[in-house]
Amino acid sequence: MNNLETLQFIWFVVVVILLTGYAILDGFDLGVGMLHLFSKEDNERRLMLNSIGPVWDGNEVWLVTAGGALFAGFPDVYATLCSAFYLPIMLLLSGIIFRAVAIEFRSKQPMAWWRWMWDIFFSFASLLIALVLGIALGNMIRGIPLDDQKEFIGDFWSYTHPYTLMVGVMAVALFAMHGSIYILMKTEGALHEKMRARVNPTIIFYIICYAMTTMATLIYMPHMTEAFKERPWIFFVAVANMLAIANIPREIQKGKDHLAFASSCVNIMTLMILYAIGTFPNIVRAINDPENLSLTVHNSSSSLMTLNILLLITLIGMPIVIAYTVSVYWIFHGKVRLESTSY
Repeated sequence: MNNLETLQFIWFVVVVILLTGYAILDGFDLGVGMLHLFSKEDNERRLMLNSIGPVWDGNEVWLVTAGGALFAGFPDVYATLCSAFYLPIMLLLSGIIFRAVAIEFRSKQPMAWWRWMWDIFFSFASLLIALVLGIALGNMIRGIPLDDQKEFIGDFWSYTHPYTLMVGVMAVALFAMHGSIYILMKTEGALHEKMRARVNPTIIFYIICYAMTTMATLIYMPHMTEAFKERPWIFFVAVANMLAIANIPREIQKGKDHLAFASSCVNIMTLMILYAIGTFPNIVRAINDPENLSLTVHNSSSSLMTLNILLLITLIGMPIVIAYTVSVYWIFHGKVRLESTSY
């Protein structure tokens, strides 16, 4: 590869890493939100909110950074996706806004109806975000209709193919499982025991969705397996993914909640790696003419000079973001308890 191709690949990897970081970190926030209404007592809901309280807003930085990286490194892709996914993006932003407002407002008043209202907003917004992200990812795998000007030529129903909806439901199941394990890891007492009973159904639901989506991908999305045929060693990533999933109930049964959460993180990481391997070099696949109209890392990137400057900024900025994330999680590690400053 020449210098430009090397930088294009590096920047593609950077975007995938940022999206993976967001899926792992904000994934459990969304899971906590979706499970929020399953607790009937106000104290339990407050504990669930405080388990993510110090970190939820910082976790969203990874999504913002990924969007900025896509805009800077692959501007054509950014423009096409913003046009094609205008409605999903608006729904996503609405969910993010309502979730933030619900977290901050629900404990401002003691009335039960007030807290119930914001709790519903919080849960619904979390579900909406997870579903929209999954459907968007499903469309990225399947492809969207494009013309020779890189413009989206589909309509609303282009998003709602059964396969993309299946990926959306799998994303909901994945984050629900991820969030339930996180609550299990961060709580103690009565809520901890209740979550220990609830975590297994979320795991079972995810495994069912994972198996169905995997089979549908193998049957109906053969382009996702081409890289495995050319490089059989990539199959070890799929094996690692399945082992991580299998290890989750094993660690929970042994009471090692931290290891179960780590396995859930590895599961998300390997899923994103499999997605990146299956789609590369395409970023936006044109379903109507994949060979000629797809946006790839090669035909949609910024110039060599721009990518060089971006790489320098990334080498400076990424360690800062990682250091900040690690420090926040270290400061607020351990079991969560209700205090006077709690939500």
